[in-house]
Order: sequence, then structure tokens, then C-alpha cells
Amino acid sequence: MKPIFDWSFALEILPTLGSALIITIQATVLGMLVAVTLGLALALLRRSRLAIVSLPTAFVIEFVRSTPLLVQMYFLFYVMPLTGVQLSPLATGIVALGLHYATYCAEVYRAGIEAVPRGQIEASRSLGVGYWTTMRKVGLPQALFNVLPSMTSQFVSTIKETSLGYVISVNELTFAANQVNNLVLTQPLQVFGILAIIYFVVCFSLSRGLSWLDLRIRRQRAMA
Repeated sequence: MKPIFDWSFALEILPTLGSALIITIQATVLGMLVAVTLGLALALLRRSRLAIVSLPTAFVIEFVRSTPLLVQMYFLFYVMPLTGVQLSPLATGIVALGLHYATYCAEVYRAGIEAVPRGQIEASRSLGVGYWTTMRKVGLPQALFNVLPSMTSQFVSTIKETSLGYVISVNELTFAANQVNNLVLTQPLQVFGILAIIYFVVCFSLSRGLSWLDLRIRRQRAMA
């Protein structure tokens, strides 16, 4: 009787999926670097007192948040070449992930900044300190601490969303698993079962690790 799960086949395809996992991690890390950097800029622009700055920024954030990441990937992959900008599938996926999650990070940052006691901001401004200096020295350090748990969630979501890179031929985990499955055709349980396990292990480990880091930072701040 043929076994339900063929461990020898599983070990055979692990190197292929392992190579694709490296691409997945690369896309996640670079995409999140774009997201946290651009998201901070968007959050500060949205909080501007100048309507000519805050309103267009708010519109961009809401527009990107209200459209699917898949559509945004298609748009960047097929439309950017028409403007003369030619990126590889991986680079396109990283840009799409970065832009998409930057809008979510912007809202996380904004909530973190608004959680900072208003009296501290007002005290800094009353001393003649400018808005941007106040944000840099008073608001942002505390806001970054406040948003760490939410950023953990964004990081884990980004890992899972890299699977959408499959549609533009990014050789990430899902793409590699589908390629393997198309070659053998008779082992879908092994292929996609292992794929699910890899995603679970990576996402769970990252989530636990970042939660531990957050708890450690909080304890150190409490003892300070």
C-alpha cells in the first residue's frame, strides 16, 4: 500500500523549496525596509497642519489600502515598462510589497505618535522647539516603542503576502512548490503540505521571536 506521506520525496524537494525560501525572506526583508521607511514619512506628512500636504497624503494612503496587493503587483509589472522603467519580477514584487505595507505602517506610526502624551509635545513646542525636532527627539522615540507589536504583525503578514509574487513569476516558495507539483503531478499532498509547514514554522518563529524582543524591551524600560 502506498504511504499517504512519502518522506523520501519530501526530503528530495526540500533543497528546491529551501532555495525559494531564501528569495521569500529576501523579498520580505527588503519590502519591509521600504515599508517602515516610507510609512514613517507618510505618517508625518499626514499629520502635517498644511491641508495641501495632509489631504493628498491621506488620499494616497486610503487608495492603496483599499486596492488589492495583487492588482498593485499586476499594475507595476505591466505598466511600469510602458513608462520606460524595467524591473525584474523580484524587484517589482519588493516595490509592490513596500508600497502596499507602507500605507499600513503609516497608520500604525500615526497611532503610535498620537499615543504619546500630548503634554510632552506641547511642552517641547512651548520651549520654542520646532515641529520636526519635537517629533525626532520626543514623539518618535516613544512612538516607535508603542508600535513594535503592530509592526510584528505587519512583518508576518508580509511573509505570507510574498506568495502573491507567484503571479509575476517571482521564484519564491509558492512558485517553486507549484513548479515541483507540475513536474510530478502525483504528490500534491507532500508538496503543498510541506509548503504550509515551512510558512508556519517561519511565521511562528518570527512572531515568537519578535514578541520575546518586545517583552524584553518593556521589562528593561520598566526597570530603567
